[in-house]
Amino acid sequence: MVRVKICCISSKEEAKFAIKYGASAVGLVSEMPSGPGIISEELISKIASIIPPGVASFLLTSKQDTTDIIKQQKTTGANTIQICDRLTNGSYDDLRNALPGISLVQVIHVQNRESLQEAVSVAPNVDAILLDSGNQSLTVKELGGTKKVHDWNLSSKIRKSVNVPVFLAGGLNPENVFEAIQIVKPFGVDVCSGVRTNGKLDLTKLKNFFDEVNKT
Repeated sequence: MVRVKICCISSKEEAKFAIKYGASAVGLVSEMPSGPGIISEELISKIASIIPPGVASFLLTSKQDTTDIIKQQKTTGANTIQICDRLTNGSYDDLRNALPGISLVQVIHVQNRESLQEAVSVAPNVDAILLDSGNQSLTVKELGGTKKVHDWNLSSKIRKSVNVPVFLAGGLNPENVFEAIQIVKPFGVDVCSGVRTNGKLDLTKLKNFFDEVNKT
């Protein structure tokens, strides 16, 4: 069964709806240089506190210093850290030692074959990889929520080349998620804007998304 992560959760109500429809993970977006769904660490903490056992609460962080990431996790209480940029200060071991029991998910922004090499290099250090359509090279970095689809065939190659679970993100919606799963065969899929209308969780789109995932 393909897992579903509903990202950009902005309230306890949205979290409850996502879980009711079948989400195995919810994404809580902290400070980012761009993109949708950003909420305060205080609100992330409040939402994470009501997530039931068996459902992952993902803290999306743009921080590149492990000291800052550790502080964020301890403030918010999320049980999974989604690292949306590359670490520049500190290591995955530092995170593991400071945050026992907290899962680490590294985002790889799929652009070219270098993305494949990056994923293979990172995979042994993390619990999962999330393939997205951002661009860290822009003046204002795009670290997710772009509504853009990347090359699913390259994502498929990455999935086959690593020995950790792979989540697929980037422009997914009820109209394309079935095809995306058929090509990439990911452990899970991750959606934000594709199940929203005017920024708000759209229950019809949410249901349709799950219906398409459950057909696979």
